[in-house]
Amino acid sequence: MGEAVEIMFGNGFPEIHKDTTTNQIFGNGFPEIHKDTSTNQTLHSNQQDCHWYEETIDDDLKWSFALNSVLHIGTSEYQDIALLDTKRFGKVLVIDGKMQSAERDEFIYHECLIHPSLLFHPNPKTVFIMGGGEGSAAREILKHKTIEKVVMCDIDQEVVDFCKRFLTVNSEAFCNKKLELVIKDAKAELEKREEKFDIIVGDLADPVEGGPCYQLYTKSFYQNILKPKLNPNGIFVTQAGPAGIFTHKEVFTSIYNTLKHVFKYVKAYTAHVPSFADTWGWVMASDQEFEMEVKEMDRRIDERVIGELMYLNAPSFLSAATLNKTISLALERETEVYSEENARFIHGHGVAYRHT
Repeated sequence: MGEAVEIMFGNGFPEIHKDTTTNQIFGNGFPEIHKDTSTNQTLHSNQQDCHWYEETIDDDLKWSFALNSVLHIGTSEYQDIALLDTKRFGKVLVIDGKMQSAERDEFIYHECLIHPSLLFHPNPKTVFIMGGGEGSAAREILKHKTIEKVVMCDIDQEVVDFCKRFLTVNSEAFCNKKLELVIKDAKAELEKREEKFDIIVGDLADPVEGGPCYQLYTKSFYQNILKPKLNPNGIFVTQAGPAGIFTHKEVFTSIYNTLKHVFKYVKAYTAHVPSFADTWGWVMASDQEFEMEVKEMDRRIDERVIGELMYLNAPSFLSAATLNKTISLALERETEVYSEENARFIHGHGVAYRHT
């Protein structure tokens, strides 16, 4: 066997070891980072070493990124966290081994998550964000001229702190006087608040077994805690996991079906996010219909939104909400309702699962 070289990362994260025979770096419970010294895998056009981050999407499928550097890697009280500087996608946030956001294409995810619900609402003024610690959801909400107050409630102080430090694109959002930042479990925070909101956003990490978020995708939470905190005409929107041909049954269809049991009207839509290596899904829910002419949506974007959106306009949303036959039938035929006892999970495990 080759010589083992020990590489240390701070903040209490387990040691990562490199075996020079296999050129692999192994983390305890965290996705692997690989080092490739071949001539066609270099930092530039020379013989410099190139490190790779590898995410396990499924037992037989992995997704790799060439790295410039590792900016942060650690384990908070709730989850494994990494902030990586990748060659293709810029800075990327990884939680519990799953890509959450990439600098180069996060605008696709966050514009799709935020703007449709605010545009369908007649006059959105107050928004509650569950999760959203990186600040991008708040940034997009604050582009709307009608907004008076945004509450961002994230459970993990460490995620918020290093996103403030490294993701400078969101600096203005974190400093905006309309933003109230709360470090707490979103379920407990919503439950105790007396006020109601026009929009509630689920910008949560994917539901992984042992992770901190899966209970916020359940029927009991939606019905007993979340829905009563919406104003009349209120809209709930959540990210709903991968929605591709091979991945939509992981959690997307069950989240959609669960919301159908709580709200009168539910609308699913999808878009391809390159850094996720898949089509992603979102679901909006309300007791008011989602009806709007294409021209009216574009008019509202022009009137309400400060600056230019990079991805979303009325035709692109219409396209996103026009689902292919496979996905449409799967949503129609789904029978599972998400609950604490009957939860579906994305591949992978959270900190609590690994520490048991």
